[in-house]
Amino acid sequence: MNMKSFVPMLLGAMLSCPVPAADVLNAKIMTLDLARDIASQTLEACRKKGYNTAVVVVDRSGDAQVVLRDVYVSRHAAEIAERKASAVVMSGVSTQDFRTNRADIRAELNEVRGILLLQGGLPIRAGGSLIGAVGVSGAPGGEKDEACAAAGIKTVQERLDFAE
Repeated sequence: MNMKSFVPMLLGAMLSCPVPAADVLNAKIMTLDLARDIASQTLEACRKKGYNTAVVVVDRSGDAQVVLRDVYVSRHAAEIAERKASAVVMSGVSTQDFRTNRADIRAELNEVRGILLLQGGLPIRAGGSLIGAVGVSGAPGGEKDEACAAAGIKTVQERLDFAE
């Protein structure tokens, strides 16, 4: 075998070998302090507008980290808020965007246990990574729930922007 045919064959063999994947991955994880701050600021934003609401902040896996519920709000509102936040984690976008993007299967998606496609859930991102979501329920309309969630996230936006 001459050298001219050996080099391309060797390169082809090297490129076709599988590259080992990392066995351990680094992930950004939201602290309880950050989740608590987002939840309390979200609840406060709703209160300033006269809304009694429930707020749930979930982590990147969709597990609840903080649940806050005003006294006049039923436990069902807290469940709805958690399901909104979980839908955000599943999709990576706000529940309103998810509703719009997947209007063709919205009814079917609402049958998935633990998620609900109603407006009022927003992603929480740090350095471009989805680290969780906040869901709100109880204001008179999903757009108002979402506005409260946005206000809560805005109060910690600088912390999110500069997270390592």
